[in-house]
Amino acid sequence: MLEVVSPDGARRYARVVQSPFMIGRGAETGNHLQLSDRRISRECAAIIVEGNKFHLEDRGQRRGLYVNNEKVESRELQDGDIITFGLEDSYEIVFRSSAGTHDEDLPHLLTRIEHITSSEPGSGGLRKLNMLLEATTLLHSQLPLDSVLGTMLDHAVSVTDADRGLLLEADAAGKLQVRFARRAGGMRLPPESLTPSQTAIQLALRQGRPVITEDVAQADMDLQIAQSVVAQRLRSVVVIPLYAMSRANTDESMVDIKRGQFLGVIYLDSRRPAAFSKLDRQILDALAADAASILDNARLVERERERQRMEQEINIARDIQQALLPRDFREYPHLSVTGINFPCLSVGGDYFDVFPLSDNRTAFLIADVSGKGLGAALLTTMLQGALSAMTLGTDPATVFNHVNKFLCSHAEIGRYATMFFGILDRNGHLEFINAGHPSPILLRRGVAEEAFAEGSFPVGLVPEAEYTAVCLKLEPGDTMVLFSDGVTEAMDPAEELYGVPRLRELLHGRLECPLEDLQKCVLESVETFTRGASQADDLTLLIVRYRASGTNGGNGQDTDTNLPATDEASLSA
Repeated sequence: MLEVVSPDGARRYARVVQSPFMIGRGAETGNHLQLSDRRISRECAAIIVEGNKFHLEDRGQRRGLYVNNEKVESRELQDGDIITFGLEDSYEIVFRSSAGTHDEDLPHLLTRIEHITSSEPGSGGLRKLNMLLEATTLLHSQLPLDSVLGTMLDHAVSVTDADRGLLLEADAAGKLQVRFARRAGGMRLPPESLTPSQTAIQLALRQGRPVITEDVAQADMDLQIAQSVVAQRLRSVVVIPLYAMSRANTDESMVDIKRGQFLGVIYLDSRRPAAFSKLDRQILDALAADAASILDNARLVERERERQRMEQEINIARDIQQALLPRDFREYPHLSVTGINFPCLSVGGDYFDVFPLSDNRTAFLIADVSGKGLGAALLTTMLQGALSAMTLGTDPATVFNHVNKFLCSHAEIGRYATMFFGILDRNGHLEFINAGHPSPILLRRGVAEEAFAEGSFPVGLVPEAEYTAVCLKLEPGDTMVLFSDGVTEAMDPAEELYGVPRLRELLHGRLECPLEDLQKCVLESVETFTRGASQADDLTLLIVRYRASGTNGGNGQDTDTNLPATDEASLSA
């Protein structure tokens, strides 16, 4: 049990009924205990249950997590431990062990027994108290969820002496669906056999609190003339809306609801007028609070399971995507190469590849699919498979034109990709296609320049686009730095972009720098520039250095001297 003390001193209680039990700000990250303090992280802490032990773990509280004023990363909780969040005037959580909770609850229960037995005639008070205790005990049981909710609905029918009862659960769109239908005596009813009063339900939802009508003949005229009420000759109707984090006000007969997510309603009706005592109403309040708590926790558990399943699937996709990237870069006779990929999410839309077409020709490419996440990752895998067909001798321009038409004809995919593809032969002849990708930087004689601006549209964007190859002659030692926009569009905390000029300035003069050192230099420069700011794009680098046959890599010199610097005519092709 957790005793949650708000900054204003108000207290509430939360039961740890699943593991991990998530604590943090807001509900969107699946928190079971939600704390309304903007200074508390969305993913703050978790309580892990192992046997009869409860362990507290820091899951990312930005100012640290404290137990009894001692900062902790992980710690077993003891009865009375006070959990805080490194903040003044914020929440405190007091951990109560099962034994401690039972000891503290006993005086309270004895007081309730005395009050109930003195205010209820005969044995009715004790019978109803027993029902209340049974319903509350269900929260601690290990019974299946449906069994717990069904039994609680039976208790509600018995307390109100209703003819029948329904538990209606809200779906993702907020539409109510019948989950259970019962009649007196715990007998199940087919859901389609009941027509609950929509007038009463809508009234309860508008008011945000229960509608308890002991005699419809004395009720509001709209309810008296409601079609379902008249047709079924109903005389009493009870509708209790269920909201996440609802609270029962022990001083009033009606439930005081702190509205969270709408979960559903408990609906009860009878053909006989009813007479509800104050105790009956209190028990209904307690049952409503417990039913809401169970439904809320069940949804959070399901959300956590779904998150874990999605995380597992994403991890599989990430492993597959990373496995398809080149790892150990082999030494080609005429070039050296290195590359690296950092997706901003678990999986990303960037990739690169290097593969031989023959002993004398090697293909390399870098691609950036629009968007991020699983959708982008799927498209990168498709593109990689399509472009690998070039190993069978297919003309690159033909492949690009085919892929472009395929993507454009499937508009529902809704994605496109910028790509730079090159084929470098033993003699330094580079044949390339630039499909809307930022120009790689050519590092020649220590000067960094953008020499590959010639190109066409991204694939999958313009159906009429035609792709043709452009030729360029490289000199021994020429180095091409291919990059995705995760490099040049990296932002610092002031949202200034890293930019191409800064990259060119960094590369300028690095004539004989080994490729791994050159890659490390770029990555460290980007990291220093961003100063820890969160980034929105995948970061990919591919560095290719041409070396003539017979050289030893690095800035090796070709044994055939006086090679032309650039085929100017081919650049204008």
